[in-house]
This record gives sequence, structure tokens and C-alpha cells, in this order.
Amino acid sequence: MPDPAYVHAAFSAIAERYVTANHILSLGTDIMWRARVVQMVAEWKPASLLDIATGTGDLALAIKRALPEIDVLGTDFCRPMLDVAVRRGLSRVLEADAMNLPLEDASFDAATVAFGLRNMADYGKALREFRRVLKPGGHLLVLDFSMPENIFAAPYRLYLHHVLPRIAGLVTGNSDAYAYLGDSIEAFPRGEAFRQLMLACGFKNPTSLPLCMGIASIYTAEV
Repeated sequence: MPDPAYVHAAFSAIAERYVTANHILSLGTDIMWRARVVQMVAEWKPASLLDIATGTGDLALAIKRALPEIDVLGTDFCRPMLDVAVRRGLSRVLEADAMNLPLEDASFDAATVAFGLRNMADYGKALREFRRVLKPGGHLLVLDFSMPENIFAAPYRLYLHHVLPRIAGLVTGNSDAYAYLGDSIEAFPRGEAFRQLMLACGFKNPTSLPLCMGIASIYTAEV
């Protein structure tokens, strides 16, 4: 599991260039993935949504712009990232540890976390905390990287472990922040393993949707 102190320091160091780095490293596909998330959230019609590990606010802002009727709160434990989110237009933010949210039980209709759960010290503890703040019948959506299980796996591993950190270093000026990325993606449960983890944490009806031949996945579940 990732070390919280390391993750906090790494993201603090690259906060100002995080958005640009993501678009370059994913060749813009991260924008399409978030658009798919927005479509799924729209189908749930939540009145309130908690975007956990909101970072620089990419997903929260995409949801808010497309669905302005939703009350969106973005949380993150990294203040420099939140400062960028606020400057970009995310009005409601909260500095908080995702595994110990200072929020009441059953207070949100939906929760999202994009590329954040993988960086947390305990996936199960985090998922149980997300469930706690969701109302009965509420929805959770997790968007994160995964590993393809097809002929694309070998070239993707080469890119992930050898090419991506070098490009990230040039874009952000801090290659160390991305040094652990490949290992964290390899270690993150995917597909059926993640659906079983969601069930074990008290969620119902878990689903998984591979994106771009499996380099990312969207997982959903209900309370």
C-alpha cells in the first residue's frame, strides 16, 4: 500500500502542473473517461455528491459544469491540490483524510473518486468510509487505472514503467512523484477482485467497465 506521507509530498510538489501532466501522459483520454463518468452520474440524478480525493478538481468541475443542479463537495488531504481546484472554479472544498472524513453518516446521494483510491493506505478502510457517508440507495463510482489482460499488456507495461516516468519528469520537473505509479497500478485490485472487495465492504451490485482496452476501469456500486 502507498505511504501517505510520500503521496502527500509527491502531489504537493506537482500540484501546479498536475492537470497538464495528466492530459499529456494519457494523450487526452482522461478527459473522455471523466465524460463517461459524468454520463453515469447523470443517470443517478443525485442532489448531492462527494468527490473524494478531488485533487485539482478535474472530475468535480466536469460534473458541476455538466450538472449544475448537483451540490458538489470536493475533499482531499493535500492542500496545494485543493488550492489549484479552487482557483479553477471549484467553490466547495474540504481538506480531509479520505479514510476519516469529518462528515455525518448518510449525508450524500453519490460519491466519486477518480485516480485517488489507488493512492490510499488501506483500500478496504477507505471504501467502508465512503459507504458510511452515503445515504441508503446511494451510489459510489471509482475511476482508476488498471492493467490490460490482452496483447496490449506487454507494451503498456513498458510505457508505464519506463516511458511515463521520464515524460512526467520533463512535464512536472519532478519524476520522483511518478516513480511509484507503475507499481501502484500493478498492485491495485481490478475486475472481479475489486468487485469482491466492494462487496466485502458492504456495497451491493458492484459493476466494472474496462476503458481503452483495460488501461483504466470504472467501478460502481450501491449502498
